[in-house]
Parts: sequence; C-alpha cells; structure tokens
Amino acid sequence: MTKRDDLLTVKEASEWATHFLGKAISPANISYLIQYGRIKKIGDNGSTQILKQDLINYYLGKNKEASWKNQLGDDLNWALSFDQYREVETTKHVHRLHPYKGKFIPQLVEYFIDSHTDEFKSQQYFKKNDIILDPFSGSGTTMVEANEQGINAIGIDISIFNTLISNSKILEYDLVKLQHYINDISKKLKEFLSNTNTTEFEDILLKKLNEFNNIHFKVPNYKYDLHHGIIEDELKNGIEKENLFLPIYTDLVEQYKIHIESNNTGNFLNKWYMRHVIDEINVVYDEIKKIEERELKDILCIILSRTIRSCRATTHSDLATLINPVTTTYYCSKHGKICKPIFSILKWWSTYSKDTIKRLVEFNKIRTDTYQVCLNGDSRHLNIIDELSKVSNKLYELTKEKKIKGIILSPPYVGIIDYHEQHAYAYDLFNLPRKDDLEIGPLYKGQRKEAKESYIKGISEVLNNCKKYLANDYDIFLVANDKYNMYPTIAENSGMQIVNQFKRPVLNRTEKDKRAYSETIFHLKKKERRTKD
Repeated sequence: MTKRDDLLTVKEASEWATHFLGKAISPANISYLIQYGRIKKIGDNGSTQILKQDLINYYLGKNKEASWKNQLGDDLNWALSFDQYREVETTKHVHRLHPYKGKFIPQLVEYFIDSHTDEFKSQQYFKKNDIILDPFSGSGTTMVEANEQGINAIGIDISIFNTLISNSKILEYDLVKLQHYINDISKKLKEFLSNTNTTEFEDILLKKLNEFNNIHFKVPNYKYDLHHGIIEDELKNGIEKENLFLPIYTDLVEQYKIHIESNNTGNFLNKWYMRHVIDEINVVYDEIKKIEERELKDILCIILSRTIRSCRATTHSDLATLINPVTTTYYCSKHGKICKPIFSILKWWSTYSKDTIKRLVEFNKIRTDTYQVCLNGDSRHLNIIDELSKVSNKLYELTKEKKIKGIILSPPYVGIIDYHEQHAYAYDLFNLPRKDDLEIGPLYKGQRKEAKESYIKGISEVLNNCKKYLANDYDIFLVANDKYNMYPTIAENSGMQIVNQFKRPVLNRTEKDKRAYSETIFHLKKKERRTKD
C-alpha cells in the first residue's frame, strides 16, 4: 500500500521540486510532466496525485552536468548553461515577439555586459552608456539586452526581415492606438469568417476528434505507456488510428465544402497554406496596409508573421523543419493523438496580438533611456557612421564622439541554417527583397573545404570592417561552435588575438536534437605588436 507521505498533489509536487532542485518549479511544470507521460498520474476527478519517488527518479535522470562533462570535457563551464532559468525567463518580454532559429539566450548577453563578476569573469567589460555592436543582429537579442542594461547598441543584418524583427522589439509604441488597430482588424477577420463554414466545421471536427482521442489515446495514460515502452510500435499504432478517423474527416470536409487543397507550385504561401487560410491572411494584411503610422504597421506585420508561421499546413512535430504539406488529420507523435491542420488564423492572431501587447508592456517597465537601432546591410562593407546618420541622429553623434566599446555577436554557423528561407512566408507575403546570395556560411553551400574558406574570409571581413569603428581597448565576445577550428585563423586575419575562451553547454538546441552539445565564447582583443629588444 502506498503511504500518504509518498503521494503529492500537483501544488505539493511543485513545492517539493523547487526545494529539491533549488530553482522555481511551477505547478504548470508538474502538469506538463504528467500530460506528456514523464511521471504517472494517480487518481481522477480533480484529485490528481503523483508519487514522490517518480519525481525523484525523473529529476535524478535529468542531471546532465556529469554526463555532459564526460562527453564534452571537464572544461565545460556549467555556470554558462543558465539551467537555473525557466523558459519564461529565457524568453522574457520582447525576446519572444517572433520565432527565430539560431538565436542565443538573453542571459548570455547579459552575463558579458552587466557588472557582476565570478571566477570565470574577472572584470567588468562594459559600463552604462557605452555602445556595443552586433554585426549579425538576427532577432535583436543583443540590442534588447543592451537597452535593459542601460547600454547603447547598434545591430546590422543582411536580412531585411531580421532588421524588421530587431527594430520592432526595441521601439516604444502608442499601445492604446495599437490595441485599437488590433480590435478593428480582428473585427474584419471575424466578419469574413461569418460568411464561411470554417468556424462551424472546425467546431464539429474538434468535437469528433476529442471523442475519438478520448477512446484511443486517453490522457495521460497513453503518453506514459509510450514513454515507458509499454506501447512498443507507436508508428504502427498511430497510423492504424489515423486511417480509422480519416473517413470521418473526409465526410465533414465534403459536408461543409472546405477547400483543403494547397498548391505545390509557385511561392511558399501557395505550397504551405490552404486556400481559405491564405484568404484570411490577405484580409488581415489588407487592413494593415491601410495604416499610416510606419512603426505601428511594422509591429502588426510582426504579429501577422508570427501568426502565419503557426498556421502552415504541416504536422506539429515538423513545424521547425517542414517536410511535406499536410491537409488531413494525422497521428501526431508530439502530442500522442490524432491532430488536425490549421483551418483558420483567428485563434493564433488573437493569441499573438494579446501576447505582443503584454510583452511590450513588460518591456516598457524596464526599458532604459538609451538608443538602439538595427541597420540593414552587409557587415563586411557597411559604413556604420553614414548609415547611422540616416536613421538615428543620437546614435550617430554618440558613435562619432566615443566610438563603439565592443562587439557581442553570434555569427552564422557554416552550412547549418538558411537564414532567409526560415522566414520565407514573410518574404512572400510582405514582398520583401531577399539577399540569400550575401549570407555568410549559408546552408546551400554546405561544409566543404571551399565553403569553410569562404566562411573564414567572410567573418574576417566583417571583423576588419567593424573594428574601424571600435575604441582602442575594445572587447569582442564571439559565440560559435568552432568544431572546424576556424576562429584562430579568423582572429589572425582580423589583427586580433583570442585572450580567453568560455566553453558552455547548450541545453535546448532544437525540438529533436537532444545530444550533448557545446559552443565557445571567444574573447578577442586587439593584437598587441611585439617590440624588438
């Protein structure tokens, strides 16, 4: 018989886990473990309990430090894993205004620009009102953290959409007017939907799916059985149930005359979105285009882009990779049940609109009176002073007066990510010019010898161009997984020296890759010339 002391409610489990791990574990974290079968649920009808021993076994198995050091080396700096932070803290305020593949977490930037010290960081590198630069701005993490820490910042990115994301995060908006526009657009979208069968169709489909899944994929028992190997062939079982539900779905599509076809020819939107979803997207974008205030128009485009990213015709588990368009119900390995594709953008538009306002409000509470801007251009050749004079007179004057104190950057990795293609939906919808051919280390060039040589040349050119605007005692912190040992050559080519290295574990890389992985923060400074005796 199980003793009462061995059983915990969800709230008690969160309190116990918080004490056990020495970091905040919320009831929602515990509920997640139950829902996804990591620990077993005991009891029903609102009296959910779990075994304390299940929690102990789970958390002991999640202790990665010893395992990762065994695989990656004892020089792994676990303090820079930031594993004490919950996801809500690593995606705080505007950092999660829009998804972006390949960004570093804000705590890493904060570590090198704030004033605290520890055994790995023996000095303060930057002070209030300094200027820092990120020549690969991406989604603007460095700029946002600089603002939070009272430091001015300049970003540069070759991608016009990345520039849009970065600048949208650090601008201050008239939130009352923004909410007014959101309300008007939402009203137009609902009016459009009221003249279609989409809402009624989706309501009935969800009801049928819930009934079916409650029979064949009972939560959380099914996920627990999967996770613990009780169900051996998930794929076979899933496909059998998928085929069992498909006639129900097909009948509903015909009954409500839903246009599920997508067009595999033409642009990204035609391939990855159902026809009626594209119609809804156009309704929203047509309203956005009527807005005269440029900054409000831009942030609404960011909300729409985030919305349509979540509405692509693909499975939940393939959202980050995109394999083939999916226009029918399917067995979802991520959720352990039969799921459906997206038939309307209304839910996500509403969700992300509210979330964006909330995040902007949060950032306004902590923003400092400093200046940040992201420039669109090629960091190998861009004249930073000239470009600043066109867009930010304050940063232009500051940079001329005191120069840039340092650089914090995470360059693209060679042959890993296609930085334009990851936002292809936005480029298509907003008709933005693409500069794929100017990317450094693009995916399509691979990792052959020629690609690596081109990469070394490109990063070296960036550093050589940017150092013209740096103060003499500059500090550069460059984040990279240098498995090909390219950065010593890059530093030499740039007239710099690597004065320190910080090897950090990367705990959350992608949805599917959970292997032990590290990256190095290279600390570069101006190379000192040797004098003859």
